[in-house]
Amino acid sequence: MTVGDEKFGGPGRVELLAAIASTGSISQAAKALGISYKGAWDAIDAMNNLAGETLVERVTGGKGGGGTRLTARGAQLIRNFRAIEQLHRQFVAQLNEQAGNLSADLTLIGRLNMKTSARNQFFGTVSRVQPGAVNDEVDIDIAGGHKIVAIVTRESTDSLGLAPGAQAFVLIKASSIILMTAADGARFSARNRLEGTVARLTPGAVNTEVVLDLAGGGTIAAIITNESARALELAEGKTATAMFKASSVIVGVPA
Repeated sequence: MTVGDEKFGGPGRVELLAAIASTGSISQAAKALGISYKGAWDAIDAMNNLAGETLVERVTGGKGGGGTRLTARGAQLIRNFRAIEQLHRQFVAQLNEQAGNLSADLTLIGRLNMKTSARNQFFGTVSRVQPGAVNDEVDIDIAGGHKIVAIVTRESTDSLGLAPGAQAFVLIKASSIILMTAADGARFSARNRLEGTVARLTPGAVNTEVVLDLAGGGTIAAIITNESARALELAEGKTATAMFKASSVIVGVPA
């Protein structure tokens, strides 16, 4: 349970409230839960402050010289937490029953929620990591049988856990893509080359966005000048190759 960005409480704090309700004593409740008296009061103070009203109050006088008890609001909080907890257990049980059908789509939904300024986003599996003195070369297999090569620092390889079999995101800015329509025996230093068919052309005042349909599925977008689009004689249905340097690839991993 949270209030704004602050953690209000969870099972532990609710159990503390329940123990106070049953014992009428902070010290006995703390002992029953294996926490310190001070820790119990700190938790209660935090809950009272975040709730904006008193959940636990002192009771003076009486046979034992006083004690503590829950307010009506504190008792209501316990009841509501128990009800939410029960609903959560039911939800988890139902989810587990359908896990075979839902697990893949739950992962996909998480990927679809990712927001980035990079126009080209792919998801794949690391197939090779070639260590270097400073930078590592990482091969990532994506849909359609394509492979993307990235150059990342050794530190990034370690922190991202990049290793054969690991899942990874690949991000490439459309402005980093070079389009080619006929190689004519020319050779290029760019490691990545994805061949496809022009699916869409969206001209602008200066630049044109070109989207290629890749063999086996997927698309890749490039931003080139209008002059380049005319020089390449780009049109829907024409074959073209998207080239980009391995150093232009940004690699990420699922959280």
